[in-house]
Amino acid sequence: MLFTPFEIKETVDMFLRYKLDIRAITLGVSLLDCICSTGEATRKKIREKLLRVAGPLVKTGCDIETEYGIPIINKRISVTPIAIAASSSDEEDYTPFAKMLDETAKELNVDFIGGFSALVQKGISSGDEKLIRSLPSALSQTEQVCASVNVASSKSGINMDAVRLMGQTIKKIAEATSDRDGIGCAKLVVFCNAPEDNPFMAGAFHGVGEAESVLNVGVSGPGVIKAALENCRDANFDVLADTIKKTAFKITRMGQLVGMEAAKRIGVPFGILDLSLAPTPAVGDSVARILEEMGLESAGTHGTTAALAMLTDMVKKGGIMASTHVGGFSGAFIPVSEDEGMVAAVKSGCLSLDKLEAMTCVCSVGLDMIPLPGDTSAQTISAIIADEMAIGMVNNKTTAVRVIPVPGKKAGEWAEFGGLLGGSPIMAVNSAKSDIFINRGGRIPAPLHSFRN
Repeated sequence: MLFTPFEIKETVDMFLRYKLDIRAITLGVSLLDCICSTGEATRKKIREKLLRVAGPLVKTGCDIETEYGIPIINKRISVTPIAIAASSSDEEDYTPFAKMLDETAKELNVDFIGGFSALVQKGISSGDEKLIRSLPSALSQTEQVCASVNVASSKSGINMDAVRLMGQTIKKIAEATSDRDGIGCAKLVVFCNAPEDNPFMAGAFHGVGEAESVLNVGVSGPGVIKAALENCRDANFDVLADTIKKTAFKITRMGQLVGMEAAKRIGVPFGILDLSLAPTPAVGDSVARILEEMGLESAGTHGTTAALAMLTDMVKKGGIMASTHVGGFSGAFIPVSEDEGMVAAVKSGCLSLDKLEAMTCVCSVGLDMIPLPGDTSAQTISAIIADEMAIGMVNNKTTAVRVIPVPGKKAGEWAEFGGLLGGSPIMAVNSAKSDIFINRGGRIPAPLHSFRN
């Protein structure tokens, strides 16, 4: 296939001017064959397997960056949920598993390792409970380890006992990392309908239905989409939609190339490509600015949900035609602290927690990287989680919550998390209590449309 000079320049501009990148290559590794009767033996086998299987990951990523000139921002590992892998041991505290994963990640030089996770959408096993209760110590004593807990699904409903427990757990994690604005909570995601092939942290884990090991790729290019829309300022929505779709197609083809090449070199199957527009705090790498390019004065104003719905849908339509296997989330993320446009909207008063919740009905995931006042109660956090889980359950989509109650700080004050996690003004929450509702416990039943088999 021959490329025109314009197409070559367009591709170069995507990388150099508009911040197109491979956001992550994530090697998923099954730990099911590492399960032993003691925690010490299990950890030894996990470490040995990760060093063996994931050893070539970082070098492969760096080699492809050099040869193709394509930035690969993060090299990551996801593993079978530790609540499963550690369940045969008689240990009450799973923090040693988190420490072992952290040490192994550092030895392999990967950026993050995900899978300190539990799946409790229908009930909590002893291993699940041990993992959840270990989260405050595990996330406060590690750097690269990321965690997730799936508390709801469209098939099972919402486990409100787990929702209540997660509100309490998030508060404890925040206190355990109070010297760093509660940053431990930034490494924990609470899910409804968690995908088992997700390459994006902090929610990545290697599902039990996955292969022995597999390479998943996450691509991101908000700046490329915004640049494309700058040439459509007088166009109608049909033209806008078509432009987004065509641009997403081009981005996805690049991700497919990198993913297949990386998988081949490591010697594992290529899994999925997740085309989710994931922002960073850098100017020009913002999902909010795409929405504003469509004609909104600020993200969060009336019309934001409609604009985000079209963006998410067109990204998916363009991506699914460009890759054999599209998975993960795919669409658009709206993390507040990681998106300079979202931060600006919060500062101006245009973007509230309630508006963000409405936006999550149509985006890829949910309430993401939102700092809350430090005195927000555990029950209120649980109620925020419950609302988001209901959106995912009823709409048969993945939703998630990653909120950070910042100890000692109030609404309007600044919380700083650093690096790709960015910083943001702390957002106000509703002052009315939800305690009685949350303390009921039990399970909210699945919706009528779940009864299909």
